[in-house]
Amino acid sequence: MSRVSTEDRAQEPPEHARFAAYLAELEQVTGADEIELVGDVLTDPDRTMAQGAVLRHLDRRAAQLCAGPAWEGWAQAMARVVIRHPFLVRRLQEWSLCRAVALRLPWRRDDLLVSSSWLQLRIAAGSDTEALGVLAESGRTKRIRHTARTGLARRGGRGTP
Repeated sequence: MSRVSTEDRAQEPPEHARFAAYLAELEQVTGADEIELVGDVLTDPDRTMAQGAVLRHLDRRAAQLCAGPAWEGWAQAMARVVIRHPFLVRRLQEWSLCRAVALRLPWRRDDLLVSSSWLQLRIAAGSDTEALGVLAESGRTKRIRHTARTGLARRGGRGTP
């Protein structure tokens, strides 16, 4: 097993080191400090790197919280801190749609159809037969349509080719 040498680390671009540090901090943060830290990370001069770190954090936390009661407060607070970052806003909205589908809350077919391939594939791998039917018919890619059809077939629903 090879180890990264001290010399290699010294040659590492500074944004790589900051990215790793941000991820480590974001994994440890709790409570109200989380939102403050996300805001701080988003002030980094390398916007792409900062948004990448926040995106990883957002995905991790959303996956942890989306089925529970803490979701609403967390999502509202996160929405306020990412408001100036359209990609992060969209990802948070897509997590809300994912949550609605998973918990069988009201959701709109058109919202699912205009969502990203990332979300469609995530939902196509799920178990909501209504969403699977929509994606089997009109999913964005062949992979999404196939995944949804396979899910429907496993559940004894329509969608087998």
